[in-house]
Amino acid sequence: MTRTTFDAIVIGGGLVGAAIGYGLQRQGLATLLLDEGDIAHRASRGNFGLIWVQSKGLGAPHYQRWTRGSAGEWPGLAEDLRTRTGIDVRRQQPGGVTFCLGEEEFEARAATMARMQEEAGNFGFEYRMIRAAEARDMLPGIGPAVTGVSWTPYDGHTSPLHLLRGLHAGFMGLGGTYLPNAGVTESNAAARDFTITAAGRRFNAPRVVLAAGLGNAALAPRFGLHAPVVPERGQILVTERAENILPMPTVSLRQTAEGSLMIGDSKEDAGPDTLTQSPDIMRAMARRAVLCFPWVAELNLVRAWSALRVMAPDGLPIYDQSGRFPGAFTANCHSGVTLAGAHANRLAPMVAAGALAPELSLFSARRFDVRTAA
Repeated sequence: MTRTTFDAIVIGGGLVGAAIGYGLQRQGLATLLLDEGDIAHRASRGNFGLIWVQSKGLGAPHYQRWTRGSAGEWPGLAEDLRTRTGIDVRRQQPGGVTFCLGEEEFEARAATMARMQEEAGNFGFEYRMIRAAEARDMLPGIGPAVTGVSWTPYDGHTSPLHLLRGLHAGFMGLGGTYLPNAGVTESNAAARDFTITAAGRRFNAPRVVLAAGLGNAALAPRFGLHAPVVPERGQILVTERAENILPMPTVSLRQTAEGSLMIGDSKEDAGPDTLTQSPDIMRAMARRAVLCFPWVAELNLVRAWSALRVMAPDGLPIYDQSGRFPGAFTANCHSGVTLAGAHANRLAPMVAAGALAPELSLFSARRFDVRTAA
């Protein structure tokens, strides 16, 4: 690689950075994607793999709209990657369900879904609360502890590993420059004039996008930005391969294209620790999976891991552009799979044009400034 001047530099080679980089390169911008490598606390390789709408945006209808818009971009993104790279990202969007164990859970879930529909207003929000008898026709093998499910037509799942590989391959196939093991060591910022030192080399561009996950907390101030993100640990259990029996994903249980079942949905404030796993949490996840589908108890567990979500104080994404150094942007979220469609097809064109659309103003980190919020 001899080029040192680019139209855009994206810092972060995980799902968020790769999707934005792919979108920028597809816009015709010569883009450099800097990937710190496996020393980063990346969530991309520990992701559960859901394309999920029904649980996103309660009390924040702008997040619901952004999430659902991204889910709507997913068919085109998956087909685009398959056409350009030959990589099937294993996307399926047949809708998805959240299980309710007991009447109290069912009523609480029904209230949540009704509120989300009300908050959606004219945008609309389609859902159904389905009692267990009908749900058993949709999902064979449901256990007697299940009272019912919530269902929306927008949800689905994909393979995070195939997606990450597809985005990287698509990016490079379009002429993008990918530099692995390239953590940022120095940076200089001026309006539409940024110099980044990584892997012992200096690079220049009029646009820079910070998409380094938890690393954005330290990077953002260098560019006149604020990214108050913290880690939230999640754990995942993986079973041996089984007969393909789950026709749609659930929020805590999905079957991969290869047949394994993934069990997840834990949330822990454990700092940057990804090496430790909690037997109590693993036991609780397994127990709930068996209550939902008793036949899961017959499968062997073959793997388990933990990974770190990138969480803002309110759990919503942070998108910003620097007022001090125009041309610098930051993107932070814990839904790198769900939002891949929006990042590649909607956010990247905004960065290419040099300004975020007004619809993203509610995602600015300025919402955490008490004076601004007031």
